[in-house]
Amino acid sequence: MSALSNSLSGAINYLLTIRISDFIDIIIVAYLIYKAIWFLRRTNSYNLAQGLLILLVVLWLSEVFRLTMINNLLRKAVELGLIALLILFQPELRRILERMGSSFHSGKAASSTAMDMAIAQTVLACSDMSASRTGALIIFERNVNLNNIMSTGTIINADTTAELIKNIFFNKAPLHDGALIVRNGRIAAAGCVLPLTQSTNLSKELGMRHRAGIGLSEQSDAVVIIVSEESGSISMAIDGMLKRHLSPPMLDKLLHSELIQDDDEQDKRNLRSIINKLFGTEFNGDEKNNEKTL
Repeated sequence: MSALSNSLSGAINYLLTIRISDFIDIIIVAYLIYKAIWFLRRTNSYNLAQGLLILLVVLWLSEVFRLTMINNLLRKAVELGLIALLILFQPELRRILERMGSSFHSGKAASSTAMDMAIAQTVLACSDMSASRTGALIIFERNVNLNNIMSTGTIINADTTAELIKNIFFNKAPLHDGALIVRNGRIAAAGCVLPLTQSTNLSKELGMRHRAGIGLSEQSDAVVIIVSEESGSISMAIDGMLKRHLSPPMLDKLLHSELIQDDDEQDKRNLRSIINKLFGTEFNGDEKNNEKTL
């Protein structure tokens, strides 16, 4: 009984020595571990994680049983393995760093009036193209610069109007197969080629247009609108998540929510962006209408 009492007393004394900073430290480490597991799941790297775990266990056992040669060989393997991991996950790490940097210093934003007009004209064009089942892929650039994507298309630099958008995506127009990019409320380029998503969890109903839109949203913070040529359905992709079957009023509401904020909201958004885009994020919405891409 006295032993139990001493143990409890010791535990209480130990807990009393813990500071608030220690709690914060524990929470951050736990969150990092959780996000590391989430990242492995998202990148389909379970086998890689299992292999690393087995390697670490064998390394520990070789040290316990003093197997010097095996221990030295495994230590060298671990050192080389860290370099291999950097190479293996280079695209993902580069994407995270680019999006973090863009959150700290975004470019000059369009005025609320210009963006509001661009949104209204885009929604009008998408409504008409949905009715006529005209395929479209429209990108609203935000903090992450899309110059490399624009270089694959044709520079336009024109006011955003519904008529121009519909003409660009007319099925006999030379630029209709590519993506249209809106920068600061103006049409910056069209006919642009986008990277396809590498996700294998997408619905078979989704074609190349949707896969390209999701792919760009995985690599940047852009808002991507897709109009299906087969069904006329309007979808929106943000951060690798796809929200489908949007009505024009819902599209208008989501675009205003994502693209127009006051200064305080923008500062809060940038702070959330730094955290979310470092550790992963989700596009919140009706789960019934969402397609997870990774």
